[in-house]
Amino acid sequence: MTGTDAQASVKQSDSELPIAESCLRNQKPIAEVLHAELPKHSFVLEIGSGTGQHAAYFTSSLRNITWQPSDVAELLPGIKAWREQSGSEKFLPPIVLDITQTQWPVAEVDAVFCANVVHFVGWSKVHSMLKGISRVLKDNGLVFFYGPYNYDGKFTSDGNRELDEWLRQRDAESGIKDFEQVVLAANKAGLNQLKDIEMPANNRILILKKYENLGD
Repeated sequence: MTGTDAQASVKQSDSELPIAESCLRNQKPIAEVLHAELPKHSFVLEIGSGTGQHAAYFTSSLRNITWQPSDVAELLPGIKAWREQSGSEKFLPPIVLDITQTQWPVAEVDAVFCANVVHFVGWSKVHSMLKGISRVLKDNGLVFFYGPYNYDGKFTSDGNRELDEWLRQRDAESGIKDFEQVVLAANKAGLNQLKDIEMPANNRILILKKYENLGD
């Protein structure tokens, strides 16, 4: 996601489906990574499903997974509209999920997918989210964090610098995080870095794996 992507408004299509232009651009390369890395028949929790476009696209292109979308309550109608349009049984009804809550409305999942959330929230919420993920993720389960990161404290593009400025104007605690710090925070939550994959438009996919037999 670039600064332009982040500031683009969500639009309503002719069929009243909410559409984020950035999703149209990134869903195919993300799906390719998920296809290569996700075990077959995985049950995936998506954190911050937004419009619901990713859930619709991934359940269509990755037919051996079950997808549980989640977000704040006000976004659920749009996700439900995409679910109805998709007609996929693998696209489950969306659930309300606040990443700061102690108990999440899911018991156990094989994998977690999260696009463009880490930089939209402050560090306290990132830590809460990582702890919540560790609670619901099976041992050896995978986490996929899609979005921009800084490396060695430096922006990787002018677009990411502009995005960071826009984010901080909107919420002073948000902003693009240093990759190394995200990995350290993940380690404290019992999640190990597996891969850091380059994606289009100065984005990455950080893949984490839960330690085996880790207690809460």
